[in-house]
Amino acid sequence: MADTSDTRTPAQIEADISRRRDVLAETLDEIGLRVHPKTIVGDAKAKVVSNIDQTLGRAYVGVNRAVSEVRTRFVDEEGAPRLERIIPVALVAVGVVGLLVVGSRRLRR
Repeated sequence: MADTSDTRTPAQIEADISRRRDVLAETLDEIGLRVHPKTIVGDAKAKVVSNIDQTLGRAYVGVNRAVSEVRTRFVDEEGAPRLERIIPVALVAVGVVGLLVVGSRRLRR
């Protein structure tokens, strides 16, 4: 049985149908935009960039912490170099470089 309690005029019903049609068209357009391949690719790229930014941020913090720790080992609180720690490291570095040079010269002969 049909509902006969609707007191709207035919013009009001047509206007309501037109409004609902416009809303439905907007909804379908939005759905189409969301599932469009370019939108999906763009969202994926944005997520990857965000993850890379977070990873780089963590790496920066880690490197900064490591540099600070190394600095505290070779520089005192006043900023003066700690020669008792620098000289042995420098000697080891010179020794390693010397061994590499000697080894590379032997390979050339």
